[in-house]
Amino acid sequence: MDPVIVVGAGPVGLTLALALARQEVPCVVLDEGPGKDEPRASRTVVLREDTTALIERLSGVPLDRIGAHWAGWRSVRRKQVMREVFFDGTEPVPLHIAQHELTGALRVALAGEPLVKIAVESRLDGIEQESSGVTAHTRGPKGTWWRGSYLVGCDGPRSTVRKLQDIRFPGRTAVERHAVAALRTELPWYNEALLHRMPPWRMSGPSAGEVTARPLPDGVWRLDWLLPPGKDLVTPELLLTRIRETLAGWSGGTTPPYELLDTGVHTVHHRLARRWRADRVFLAGDAAHLLGSLGTHGLDEGLRDADNLAWKLALAWHHGPHEALLDSYQTERRAIVAARLRAADQALPLLRGGGGLRSYVPGSARGHDSLLTDGHLGHGQLGAPGAYADSPLAPPPLEGEVPVRTSPGSSVIDVRVTAEDGTFVRLRDRLGRGALLVVLIAPGTGVWERRHWVSAGIMPQLAAAVTALPHHAELLVAESYPGAAAHTVLLVRPDGHLVTALSGVRPADLYTAAEAAVGGPVKAQAEAGAAAGSR
Repeated sequence: MDPVIVVGAGPVGLTLALALARQEVPCVVLDEGPGKDEPRASRTVVLREDTTALIERLSGVPLDRIGAHWAGWRSVRRKQVMREVFFDGTEPVPLHIAQHELTGALRVALAGEPLVKIAVESRLDGIEQESSGVTAHTRGPKGTWWRGSYLVGCDGPRSTVRKLQDIRFPGRTAVERHAVAALRTELPWYNEALLHRMPPWRMSGPSAGEVTARPLPDGVWRLDWLLPPGKDLVTPELLLTRIRETLAGWSGGTTPPYELLDTGVHTVHHRLARRWRADRVFLAGDAAHLLGSLGTHGLDEGLRDADNLAWKLALAWHHGPHEALLDSYQTERRAIVAARLRAADQALPLLRGGGGLRSYVPGSARGHDSLLTDGHLGHGQLGAPGAYADSPLAPPPLEGEVPVRTSPGSSVIDVRVTAEDGTFVRLRDRLGRGALLVVLIAPGTGVWERRHWVSAGIMPQLAAAVTALPHHAELLVAESYPGAAAHTVLLVRPDGHLVTALSGVRPADLYTAAEAAVGGPVKAQAEAGAAAGSR
């Protein structure tokens, strides 16, 4: 079987390659660059808890060593603190990291991965598809043809893959623009991110009255100034003046010492590809969607694309065509991103319109602040991870289904579980291996060695049901899960989304749910794929 071809060596492409390799699928990554990323202190990303956990699981690198977890979040309007959040471990904490540090950690992990080949200075210029695979041509010093089973375009906003497949990419241009500076300095607060709307000092040059400060390691901060609509030139002199005015405004009128490390202008576009799949070719990350206004970050969604697609490609690579499963990638992921874009487009006139009746409604300032906080902290419609509630992989209504804190289609909560070898691990540590996870909630098991309870009660019956499932599954045991009663059985997808929760051991229901989660009966899928290939 030919390897999967991944076009693009940014965070999404490298993550996808690692995720596939962890499921024993060989990959070729076509990198049009030299194999390393230029350090840019002002080019940073904010990762939510789920995407941070994904990168850490794949790379083996604790990201807090190279990024910064915020100690808190503060929202200020003029001189008034509108909202203040301190992260004490009871809620997810955003992680702020330079993008070159993130890709560097992924490249180091891939360097020791024998199933992944990174072809540097290889720029794609042609794709040919047939029923049995796909062929890609690259130009450059070592231009050649590459043969693959599937191809995934992770090659950014100007995606060559998308253009070669003639996929439209409609949307809006320059939804927001920000002047950006990365600098090393001391601010009056420690390690807290700040959103300051309508600061009381007068800013030089064009201004939309909003500045964000987000900490990085080693005393470095990224500052973003929202620019008004238009194409006003941001000159170095204007940016230096803006830096001094802002630092002085936060420090009582005197500009503290600072070291300017990098500057730039960040322009946010909103676009969504019409199709994310064209037979054996897929799109992911910025090649499929652009978003990022109101404090949100598109990379989060790109990494979720990779997590969703990897296990589906791996199953098809190992077991033959699973067309319904592969189609579900576009259905699930495009719906989530489309909803995120709709929420942002609805909020933008309210937050950036600068007038209208709603601006005068009492309490509107706090409402605006809540929307922006959702985007920056990963909450609500603007920022929270989406759920595959209407997924084509959802099982039909099951008689034994019971509610738990996590709704079907949502990401499971990370709890401690006992693995099949008797060790205690985190539930998230078992994700991304290509297997379904079956989790039995059994209070009290954590204080006994596994050998004492593995053959007692309902365990033998459940183990037999798991062995009989249509796809490989791993049986885990947890003492508790939020909202779950004793003897609840959870079925979890390889990417960590809940399929169903059942009351007790129900082999027929468990089988039905597992079969639906992998796109239907495997035999039927293989026959459908063979029929499609013969046409």
